[in-house]
Amino acid sequence: MTALNLPALDRSALDWDAAFSPQARRLSSSAIREILKITQSQDMISFAGGLPAPELFPLREVREAANTVLDRYGPAALQYSSTEGHLPLREWLSARAGIDAANVQIMTGSQQTLDLVGKLLIGEGDAVLVEAPTYLGALQSFNPYGPKYVQMAADDEGIDVDALEGLLERQRAKLLYAVPNFQNPTGRTLSLERRRRLLELTARHGVIVLEDDPYGALRFSGEALPSLYELSLKMFGGPEHSHVIYSGSFSKVLVPGLRDAWVQAASPLIGKLVQAKQGADLHTPTFNQMIVAELVETVMPAQIERVRAVYGERARHMMAQMDAHFPAGVTHTSPQGGMFLWVTLPQGLDTAALLKRAVERGVAFVPGAPFFALGGGHNTLRLSFSSATLEQIERGIAALGQSIREALA
Repeated sequence: MTALNLPALDRSALDWDAAFSPQARRLSSSAIREILKITQSQDMISFAGGLPAPELFPLREVREAANTVLDRYGPAALQYSSTEGHLPLREWLSARAGIDAANVQIMTGSQQTLDLVGKLLIGEGDAVLVEAPTYLGALQSFNPYGPKYVQMAADDEGIDVDALEGLLERQRAKLLYAVPNFQNPTGRTLSLERRRRLLELTARHGVIVLEDDPYGALRFSGEALPSLYELSLKMFGGPEHSHVIYSGSFSKVLVPGLRDAWVQAASPLIGKLVQAKQGADLHTPTFNQMIVAELVETVMPAQIERVRAVYGERARHMMAQMDAHFPAGVTHTSPQGGMFLWVTLPQGLDTAALLKRAVERGVAFVPGAPFFALGGGHNTLRLSFSSATLEQIERGIAALGQSIREALA
């Protein structure tokens, strides 16, 4: 065989930084994923990642559903399928919402929803309203498209709609992103009165609302509230007249590894989302969708009740331990569901520096600053109670309390 005479590669000429597009240069690593790298030790108690409790996963039921799917569908379960998604699953979702299956799109995790909706709606310099703080994964998804973030004030009832009204009178906005139920990162819930007013205000000012609702089913106290999307269907007369894009997910109520989520929205948005998804991954894995469709009626209701009970117990235990071990001047939210709570320390403390102290004591959390689109929040932090045992919560909160006391000294 004749050897090829190829020119030597001049590695000094490979300037990848110069090759990256402006959108690529705006990409950044997830602060949470970076922190998770330091929590791999078995001795580390991690309140950092928003991880569902693995001991609650319905392993046997998923295994049985997988076998049922293969027996029923055969090779079709392993074949390419439509971009819109597995029709029986879309029909189940649409029946629950009282809409047509044409208004439902299956997604590969709700993170894909954030990315593709951002791609479809956010142009360079478009004003995007976000909570302060907000889910940092949304910021990570939106950043490449060059939004101009406008932060909305919030309190224990969620977004301050009085302040929002004044803001919208001064500032034209394209999109409002919100997590109304047990918000990530604070655990707060937007009150019913504020939900209605938010819909009225955004409709009047022509602002599209992206409602991110991965935790809504995980309520362990208080009264259930209708989603913004549900309210909009009643207020404005059906899915084609709603300005709300609803993002739901099976990750927190079944298992996260199947990466099944969905969008409910007006048909023009769904049509463009199909096109964007075709360019991203063609479709969500067929087999995974079929497994989820097998579980939603028979397994998911009991699974949700099981998760609610465990998370509620862990949240109450964490708050009791914080009240016992944290020094005066440290406050926290009191979530009624979900996976997170928010801690505010006295001004002047930096939770990024506190994290180093806490890790030395074997406990990790997420500093609050990355959750603020426009900076700030250096004296805040997020704790997740979902995947820690009661004993780990006791030890971890005691260690974190001692670290805070040291930082205050």
